[in-house]
Amino acid sequence: METPEDGRGILFALRTTCSLGLAGCVLLASVSSGHCVMFFSTGDPSYNTNAPRGALTNSGWQYQGTWSTFTGTVISSNAFITAKHVGGVIGDPFTFQGVQYTTTAAFESPDSDLRIWRVAGQFPIFAPLYNRSAENGKNVMVFGRGTQRGAEVRINNRLKGWEWGPGDSVQRWGQNKISGIFQGGPEIGEVLRASFNAGGRNEATLSAGDSGGPIFIKDGKIWKLAGINYAVEGPYNRTNSGAGFNGAIFDLRGLYVTDGGAGWQLFSGKPITGNFYATRISAHLSWITNVLAMPGP
Repeated sequence: METPEDGRGILFALRTTCSLGLAGCVLLASVSSGHCVMFFSTGDPSYNTNAPRGALTNSGWQYQGTWSTFTGTVISSNAFITAKHVGGVIGDPFTFQGVQYTTTAAFESPDSDLRIWRVAGQFPIFAPLYNRSAENGKNVMVFGRGTQRGAEVRINNRLKGWEWGPGDSVQRWGQNKISGIFQGGPEIGEVLRASFNAGGRNEATLSAGDSGGPIFIKDGKIWKLAGINYAVEGPYNRTNSGAGFNGAIFDLRGLYVTDGGAGWQLFSGKPITGNFYATRISAHLSWITNVLAMPGP
C-alpha cells in the first residue's frame, strides 16, 4: 500500500464530501451536471469524443454503456459494473451499442463503492478484468461523462487550473497515470489515485457526472478494466470565506483548501496537483467473480 508523499493522508467517508487531509473529496455523481472528462491541453468540447484509434484502439471505449446519465462497463454476457453511489433501481434500462437492456438484479459490494447489475438478454462483448496488483505507475485510459472545462483559475495571474464548466451529455476519453494506491476505509476499500498535471495532450481528470466510468490498464497486448471512477478532490477557494468552487487544479499553491470541516486554509507548500480516485478492481476480484458465477436470468 502506498503512502501519500504530500502528507495529506487519506480518510474516506461515503458522503457528499470526504476527508483528504488538506483537500476534500467530492463524489462525482450529479444528475444535473454535464458529461465528460476534462483535459489539461484543451477546452475543445469535441476533443476525444470518438473511439480512440491507433495504438489506443480497443482500449475500453467499446465496453461502455449508458446508465441513466452515467456510465457502466460490461463485464460479462449479462452484467455490467458501475459506481454504487450513482443509484438506479431494478427495471431501469441500460443502453449498450444502441440496444436497450432491462436490469433484473443488483449486487452491492459490501466494502466498496462497486455495484454489479444483471440484465435480461446477452451482451455481444465484455471487458476483461485487470487481475494483477501492479497498477501503481501504470498509464491508464479513463472514460467518463463529466463537465466541460470551464473558466480559468488564476492566482496572481498564474494559471492553476480550470473550474468545472457546462455539461453536454457527451462521452469522452483521456489518459493519465496511477500515482498511488490507498485504503479508503471499510465502506470504500482500496482506491487508485491519478494526478492532474502536464502529462501529455490527452492528460485528463474528472468532474461531476464521471462516476461509474472506468479506467483501463494495458496488460500485455490487452486493455483490461482496472478501476471504477469514484471521486475527485475539492472544493477549492480563492479566499478564506464562501462556498468555494470545484475544478480541475494542477497547482494548489495560492488556493484555499478544506481541512476536515475546519474551514479554509491557504495552501502554500511545495507544488501539489489535484487528484482523482477510482475503486480498485483487483482488490475486489473474488466478490466480482462470485457475483458473475451466481445463477439467474
